[in-house]
Amino acid sequence: MILERSAHLFASLGFDRASINMIAKACGTSKALFYHYYTDKQQLLFDLIETHLQELLIATDPTQWSGLTAQETLYGMTEALLNAYRDANAKHKVQLNHMDLLDPEQQDTIRTMERALVSRFSDAINAALPSPGSSPMLLKPLTMSLFAMLNWAYTWFKEDGPMSRADYARLAAGRIIGAPLP
Repeated sequence: MILERSAHLFASLGFDRASINMIAKACGTSKALFYHYYTDKQQLLFDLIETHLQELLIATDPTQWSGLTAQETLYGMTEALLNAYRDANAKHKVQLNHMDLLDPEQQDTIRTMERALVSRFSDAINAALPSPGSSPMLLKPLTMSLFAMLNWAYTWFKEDGPMSRADYARLAAGRIIGAPLP
C-alpha cells in the first residue's frame, strides 16, 4: 500500500513536493509508523522503482512460453508487459521522471534491471525475426521501438477502446518483426 500510494503522490506532485506527512496520510498511518518501514523518501523511491522492475521481469520471464514458437513467445512477453503496466502508470512515471534522484549505486541497480528487461526482449525479437541474427545492427533500434510503443501506451490506450491489450501487444510486436497485420 505504501508503494502504491507514494507512487501516485510522486507522479502527481513530484518527488520533492510529496512529503512524508502526505504519504503517511494517504496510507492512513502516522509519520512515525512510516519511518518504521523506510528511513527516508529516497529509500522509498528506490524500493518503488526496484519493485516495479522486479514485477516486470517476473511478468516477462520467457520460460513461461517455452514450447511455443519464437513469434508466440514474443507476443506473450509483449502482452505480459502491457498487462503489468495496466495499473502501474504512476510507477512508470516515477521511474521515468525521478530515477536521477537516486544515489549512483541505486541508479546502477535500476539500470542493470532495465538492461536485463531490454536484453530479454532483444533476444525474443531476434529469435522471432524471419531470419534470426541476420540484422544485428537493426536489433537495438527494433527493440527500443517496441519499448517506445509499449511504454507510452498508457497515454492513449483505453481499456474499453476498440482494441484489447492482447490485440495491441500482437500488433506492436508484429510490426517490429514484420508480421502481417491481423
